[in-house]
Amino acid sequence: MAPVSSDLPGEPYAEDADDDDVEHVPLTPDEREDIVVDLEDLEVYRTLLEPTGIKGILIDCPDCETVHHIGWALMQSNLRQLLDEGITGLHEPPYDPDPAEYVTWEYARGYADGVVASESAID
Repeated sequence: MAPVSSDLPGEPYAEDADDDDVEHVPLTPDEREDIVVDLEDLEVYRTLLEPTGIKGILIDCPDCETVHHIGWALMQSNLRQLLDEGITGLHEPPYDPDPAEYVTWEYARGYADGVVASESAID
């Protein structure tokens, strides 16, 4: 058998984060608490925004440098999986999402804060 040339590319998935052979660092207590808070916030955002036609959250992914459109249920599932397993799996993006139907986490937070402030002003 001929030796393999050293100028060939390496294994393309050698450092794949979803590889079962890679050990995952457990979440710290602070990270776990942040995820619990995110789950609580997500439920508030969904309750307020879903009736207005918003289908989910926009996430700017630093890994692939793409904006992901993540529906409410999938976002909740991702956060629960992150809390339970310390990682999230890959998911198929929605087919041809309408960007107007998704908001950033910051927008959702601002919207919720505005609703709370307006309700406080009424009381």
